[in-house]
Amino acid sequence: MIALAVQDQSQVSETRRRATEIAQRQGFGDSDAGRVALVATELATNILKHGRTGEILVGAYGEGPDGGLELIALDKGPGISNVAASLADGYSTTGTPGKGLGAVVRQSHFVDVASWPGIGTAVLARLKPGQPAEGSSDTSRIGAVSVPKLGEDVCGDSWGVSVGREETTLLVADGLGHGPDAAEAAVEAVRLFHRFIGHRAPVLLDYIHGGLRATRGAAVSVARYQPASGKLIYAGVGNVAGVIAGNGDLRRMVSMPGTAGHNARKIQAFEYPFTTGLVILHSDGIASTWTLERYPNLAARHPTLIAAVLYRDLTRHRDDATVLVAKW
Repeated sequence: MIALAVQDQSQVSETRRRATEIAQRQGFGDSDAGRVALVATELATNILKHGRTGEILVGAYGEGPDGGLELIALDKGPGISNVAASLADGYSTTGTPGKGLGAVVRQSHFVDVASWPGIGTAVLARLKPGQPAEGSSDTSRIGAVSVPKLGEDVCGDSWGVSVGREETTLLVADGLGHGPDAAEAAVEAVRLFHRFIGHRAPVLLDYIHGGLRATRGAAVSVARYQPASGKLIYAGVGNVAGVIAGNGDLRRMVSMPGTAGHNARKIQAFEYPFTTGLVILHSDGIASTWTLERYPNLAARHPTLIAAVLYRDLTRHRDDATVLVAKW
């Protein structure tokens, strides 16, 4: 996923160009890529009109017929007082024709918006190639944003998900440092995660630790939810954070010190009661002290949009940043 700054009018065309290039690499034909271009233009223009400055995240999501391209517009402007009205054509607070978000809805397969007065707005638009747009639902339980450090071409973080009949397992890996070597370690952690997924969480993490010895190493956390037992099993090494959010409370889970691949002296799993709410894993490119109290009803939004809001407000801007959100 790439982050494109939107701070002046010249960056609208750059955002459109970059989004279109990514869409074409993902197999979008000319007509579908044209829809991506329109959505990128409207989102960037809306940021300048209403949020003054912001950024747009662009990246692929899913696989096969369930996959496509997502664009996430983020700003810290005055917010939208009536989100439902803003999605309809003709709505405007600036005296313009009011086509922006309405056009985004028409050209996209799925749109979700989160906005709060004085905090800003986040808009998620998902598009698929070769399929009619507008009006599709998206019941995804899991979403993420993963953005490289400014100036880097690759992200030194990575994440993985495995969904089984009886459990769902999440992973975030933060390669030591940033750049290609960090990315190599993080990607290898995800490969090992899928290879050894059938093992208990601490054993799985131990296999990842052993498999990363030839890399520079990574901070790695694994969270496994087992609905039948009503518990979440968490094992972490290093500073990838794990948080349970539910019923208005946050519970931060315990990771052991060290670096997977090098000096993980003790790998230990912890069990937490869990039935409904959010499970959030994030790398240390995201500030570790935060709450959800300033975002009323954020938990009702799409998990990718939740991740994007946390990224927008909590990124440290000096490292790769990844937020993985699972919602039950």
